[in-house]
Amino acid sequence: MNTALKDFLDQKVEIFENISFLENDPIQIPHRFTLLQDIEITAFWTSMMAWGNRVSIIRSAEKLFQLMDNAPHDFIINHEETDRKKFLTFVHRTFQPTDTLYFLEFFQNYYRQHHSLETAFAHHLLPDDIKALQPVDTIELALVGFHQQFFSLPVAPDRTKKHVSHPPKSTCKRLNMFLRWMVRSSAKGVDFGLWKNIKPSQLLMPLDVHVDRQARQLNLLTHTKSDWKAVLELTENLRAFDADDPVKYDFALFGMGIKQLTIDS
Repeated sequence: MNTALKDFLDQKVEIFENISFLENDPIQIPHRFTLLQDIEITAFWTSMMAWGNRVSIIRSAEKLFQLMDNAPHDFIINHEETDRKKFLTFVHRTFQPTDTLYFLEFFQNYYRQHHSLETAFAHHLLPDDIKALQPVDTIELALVGFHQQFFSLPVAPDRTKKHVSHPPKSTCKRLNMFLRWMVRSSAKGVDFGLWKNIKPSQLLMPLDVHVDRQARQLNLLTHTKSDWKAVLELTENLRAFDADDPVKYDFALFGMGIKQLTIDS
């Protein structure tokens, strides 16, 4: 193990994983809510729209949840079909009204049957027939299973599938980020740590352009393409530094990328 690199990255995690991270990051949106289901819904929806300028992402998320009277779970559970008309003008980049309407349909269907969105991910990790034989090391099965469940409704539009990706066709950056938010400890005031049936050790790195660039500069990533294999390689290399919580280094790599820092900084 490269102990010098581990020490360097650990120091950067300490710098970037703190409450000030919320000031400019979309994770500030779910932090405005206290109800578990409100946090889940706003975290998922915000993360699915998290591409492009962060200011624009935050502004769009604010507008979206204002349309739900800033009570998303109550709105989703109780709204009628006619209440969806006001969402026909909501657009965020390529996220169109068709996509919004399907998200509303899925969430209403889901939350009328389930207490927490965690179940939609966690139950794919340890199927009853393989529990004793095949422990699941990562959330890959959860990502695949959730995608299938999310688009299981007969009205699911094909175009919306690009907004909720799955391996191995995608790096699943936004889903991996969402799961980081929900699973990792809340001790530092950034992530929520609300879900207990998925372990931080099972999480996979959210691979965006900043993380990708920094990982390559530090020789943590050698796979030539920025694809699912790159996600697995990077996460595995970071497990050598912290097997219980490899994704904590997202703060170091992303933070350095945003600040354009190097190992000499």
